[in-house]
Amino acid sequence: MRHVPINPVTRLVGLSVALLVVFRSPPVFSQERSDRLSLDLYLEWEQVQDPQVSPDGSQILFARRWIDKVNDRWESSIWIMNADGSRQRKLVNGSSPRWSPDGTRIAFLAEGEPRGSQIFVRWMDAEGAVTQITRVEKSPGGLAWAPDGKSIAFTMLVPKEERWSIRLPSRPEGAKWTADPRIVTRLDYRQDRQGFTDDGYRHVFVVPATGGTPRQLTDGDWNHGDPAWTPDGARILFSGLRTDDAEYAWRESEVYQFTVATGEILPLTTRKGPDGNPTVSPDGRLVAYTGYDWTDDTYIANRLYVMSADGSAPREIAAGLDRSPQSVTWAPDNSGVYFTAEDQGYANLYFAPLAGPARKLTEGKHMLGLSSMTTRGIAAGTLAAAHEPGDIVSFDVKRPQFARLTDVNADVLAGKTLGAVEEIWYTSADNYRIQGWVVKPPDFDASRKYPLILTIHGGPHGMYNGAFNFSWQEHAANGYVVLYTNPRGSTGYGSAFGNAIKYAYPSKDFDDLMAGVDEVIRRGYVDERNLFVYGCSGGGVLTAWIVGHTNRFTAASSNCPVINWLSFVGTTDGPSWYRNFAKLPWDDPSEHLRRSPLMYVGNVTTPTMLMTGELDLRTPIPQTEEFYEALKVRKVPTAMVRFKDEWHGTTSKPSNFLRTQLYLRSWFERWAKKDQPRVSSGESR
Repeated sequence: MRHVPINPVTRLVGLSVALLVVFRSPPVFSQERSDRLSLDLYLEWEQVQDPQVSPDGSQILFARRWIDKVNDRWESSIWIMNADGSRQRKLVNGSSPRWSPDGTRIAFLAEGEPRGSQIFVRWMDAEGAVTQITRVEKSPGGLAWAPDGKSIAFTMLVPKEERWSIRLPSRPEGAKWTADPRIVTRLDYRQDRQGFTDDGYRHVFVVPATGGTPRQLTDGDWNHGDPAWTPDGARILFSGLRTDDAEYAWRESEVYQFTVATGEILPLTTRKGPDGNPTVSPDGRLVAYTGYDWTDDTYIANRLYVMSADGSAPREIAAGLDRSPQSVTWAPDNSGVYFTAEDQGYANLYFAPLAGPARKLTEGKHMLGLSSMTTRGIAAGTLAAAHEPGDIVSFDVKRPQFARLTDVNADVLAGKTLGAVEEIWYTSADNYRIQGWVVKPPDFDASRKYPLILTIHGGPHGMYNGAFNFSWQEHAANGYVVLYTNPRGSTGYGSAFGNAIKYAYPSKDFDDLMAGVDEVIRRGYVDERNLFVYGCSGGGVLTAWIVGHTNRFTAASSNCPVINWLSFVGTTDGPSWYRNFAKLPWDDPSEHLRRSPLMYVGNVTTPTMLMTGELDLRTPIPQTEEFYEALKVRKVPTAMVRFKDEWHGTTSKPSNFLRTQLYLRSWFERWAKKDQPRVSSGESR
């Protein structure tokens, strides 16, 4: 049975109706059919996350997310089911559920008093009593039960506002003076989706599981990572960098140990480079963690390490894997660790023994996520494939055979014909082998000619994958062939491949993207008069670069881009981008200029739209404004779409996801060639 939120609205209402009526023009390349994936179905879409197996293996908790259509936001509820997937039912609104060690209670996050997110505990007996455990001013996170079940560790921001002692003249009675200014003195003082972060530091706390006053365990002007208890409950591990020059350190962090009895904090790692994600073995003797030796490479895959519980004898395991381990989980018998890793567009399960190479335990063209595991090796995670949106699966790690336990979007996809997804490999410049995927329209006919959309991922160190994507399937349902690839710089192909764009991005990526377009055109079903391109963030950078280096595309949309590296590096949410250039801009700005799409705006003839969130702190909207103004001065067809209530990206609000899809196709269809063949060499300048 489908989950129905309180006060349900079963289809588009209000603003969403207006969106479809006002902004959607009839598709140029296809006619809507009832057996196609339509955009309104996105408002019925659901997601499942974070499955947690009970200690006895009999039940599984999970978060089920759905769209509140009235308030235009995603909401989350905690559900429970038997280990075989039966008796799925809602428990309570909230997220991040965690079983107590004895399985009698769960801790979770939900809206509470006085405001914002709070920690709650629910008893799992017939009564199901729920207690609000915290009443804090800032949102807690990283919940971790103590082994004895008597307390819960978590992290929370502790305010520390910068104040200067100045004396203003006395205010007249009833005066309404402007509020005090914000005084900023920290190097890294803001983050996208958070805003200003210079008003405090994140610390580790512990609170009684029956409720009470949280006790702060860490101190100082440093941020601390999520806590991990040792099995005896005597110590808590976390990552951070508790040094005097921490704010100026780049790619530096250590694993620390807090001793509960004494309050002593000691570093367990000391090497130069980042160390984090500590996980203690069941017998308490070893700690697994991830990191790497310091490097100025723009990308390097994380390595997997173990050390003794006191920090001695650190050593690498799974040597030679050259993929970043995720969701590291100890084997119940302490013999090694299980983890997932992204590899060539997919993710599978691996096991790394304490000695010897890592072994790949599952095979398949899917994205597997590992969330929890019992002492008997029964695991729960999520699994997604080309035509299968993510659902919860369970499996025995010794004999991994997936049992699919949920199918939350079966009703949405019932009777819908999806586009085929074809994996492709091709050779690019410098003899690089590049992976990509083509999503074809339903009822694809290879003898026909279809318009092509090239979509480009951000990062630039990110990875597209072969799993289901609503956006691209919906584009395909409207008659487009969609091409997406992992050019040089992408993750999941090893450190050398990821670092191949060092001091070269976005020029090398450009070569790989154009080779992908050429590869699909050679297959004979693409209308070369109607090639379109878009991307956000790093994809927006590359889109802007593309229109400055080739006129082969009919129209483009450069979303949330970087246009001018000189003005970007000091205005983004953190100083690390200074490190992505061989020299600082005041020493030598030539590389910043050479790699800036703004420097090639004189070449642009392609109609180019820009879409950016007005709250964006990652690629601030002045970057978009620079490109827009330059294009307008040159009379290149353009439009600037400024998204309300969006940080980085344009799709976090459900209605903005709809707008993004519709504005993209509206722009592309506006410039589509329908009659006369388009004369273009298609060659790069």
